[in-house]
Order: sequence, then structure tokens, then C-alpha cells
Amino acid sequence: MTDTRPWLVTGAGGMLARDVLARLAVTGIPAVAVARADLDITAPEAVRAALTAHRPAVVVNCAAWTAVDDAESREAEALRVNGDGARHLAEACAADGTVLLQVSTDYVFPGDADTPYAEDAPTGPRGAYGRTKLAGERAVLAALPETGYVVRTAWLYGAGGGNFVRTMIRLEGVKDTLDVVDDQRGQPTWTADLADRLVRLGLGALAGTAPAGVYHGTSSGETTWYGFTRAIFELLGADPARVRPTTSEAFVRPAPRPAYSVLGHDRWATAGIEPIRDWHVALTEAFPEIHRAQTKEDPA
Repeated sequence: MTDTRPWLVTGAGGMLARDVLARLAVTGIPAVAVARADLDITAPEAVRAALTAHRPAVVVNCAAWTAVDDAESREAEALRVNGDGARHLAEACAADGTVLLQVSTDYVFPGDADTPYAEDAPTGPRGAYGRTKLAGERAVLAALPETGYVVRTAWLYGAGGGNFVRTMIRLEGVKDTLDVVDDQRGQPTWTADLADRLVRLGLGALAGTAPAGVYHGTSSGETTWYGFTRAIFELLGADPARVRPTTSEAFVRPAPRPAYSVLGHDRWATAGIEPIRDWHVALTEAFPEIHRAQTKEDPA
């Protein structure tokens, strides 16, 4: 029997949540979208009230403190959202037997590997953001051993918000050359692709075909920010030679960036779901929509 209960999507104003909601609509699944103004996940009583009111089959937690650099000086505030907020959702879901999909990050790893991080690889965040997200992961897995899912992602881009692809489209129009770091490796991931896997994972959870635990929701393949930018320039019809490689030392930031953010995807097989496709194939498909969105906001 098909579960007709709605799915609750937090952080509904964000780039990923918008694509999750779009995917749910295409799939015919009713959804309740709650932005930060609608639900403060740091308030446990508000979380419990939301789940009582909507009785969701699945909660997709896209609400997060994502200001990586700010977290270094405001870790307690970031922890309230990324750690305590996830715990409040998990505890409320546990009371009702609700599935929770918790979106997490590559920053839970130290970034010093040279082969893809497996889902069960030891964690070791180097910064505040990663520590707060890891706290959220642990809270979900502890409270929901049978119905809690952690999906780590990285290098997200999409049409529905500010991101690296849109920034590079803008800068290509105003800069003769761009210096981009070539010593950080990762997997550019289209939010639409991740949204599709989140929905499929949630459906697998409800059907009993997807084991609870950790999954890695990033594109296949790998590149550097420099390689990523060259691909963007090529799709713009611009000369990729205008992109010049540099090192992380040229862009010192408050929070340390992982040098290696490549994640392995083996666990999807246990759920009968294929991993996300190659990053370059996805970028090529995503690019026209992202370019239209950026051009609309910045016609100059």
C-alpha cells in the first residue's frame, strides 16, 4: 500500500531544498515545505509541534548553518543548528517512527586521504563547521538506528541559489583571467542529482529496501576547483586558458579547506540505487538552466 503521508522538507528556502521539493512534485509525493521562518529546528518544542501537525512519512533536513568561515568564530551558534537542531529532529522522528534524511558534508573528514573516503572511514574534522555537522550525524544515527539516514555531500551547485558555478559565470564576464586553486580535489555535485537520490533513498526507507546509516551523495569522478572552472568556461564558449592554476596559500580563509574531498559510493548498492553520475556529464546538463538563472539576476 502506498504511503500517502507528506514529506516534510526543512530549510525550504535553500538551493538543495528547492530541488528536493521539485523532485517530490514530479514523483507525486505530497510535501510540506518549511523555511527557517516557519520552523526553528533549534527549538525542540517547535520541532515536536511541526511533526505532530503534519505527521510526515519522511523528514528531509536541508536546514543547516553553512557559513563555513563564520563557524570558526561562532561555533556554538553553528552547533545549535547543525548539531542540536539535527538531534531535535531525530528525537521527534524517533517518537513517531518517522524516517529522517540528514544532509551532511565532506568536512567531517580531515581531507588528507589519497583514495576516496568510504562511508565507514574514520572521521576527523579539522574545523568548526565539520565538527558541528559531525555532531548532527552522530545524533541522528544514535536516535534513529533503524530509520536514520546521513547523506554526505560536497561542492554543491544549482540554479536556485548562490554557488561556485554561478560565481564563475559572473566573473567570466568581468575578468580577463581568473586564478583558481588546483590543489583541492573534490566532486562537483548538482543539487538536482542529489535531490533525486534523497527521494529515492526515502522511498527505499519506507519500502524497507534501503538500510539505515551513512551514504555519500556526491557525483562520480573528481576534479579540482581549477578543472571545474575550466569546464565552466568551456560551456560558456570562453577560452579556458583564461583560468590559471594557483594554490590554496593564495586564498587563505578562516576555516581550513579539505585538500581531498573525494567520497566513495559503495553503500548505494545495498539500497539498490546507483550512485550519482559523472560530475562533468551532470554539469553539461545543468548548465543551461544555471546560466539562465544567473543571467536573469545579472543581465549585465
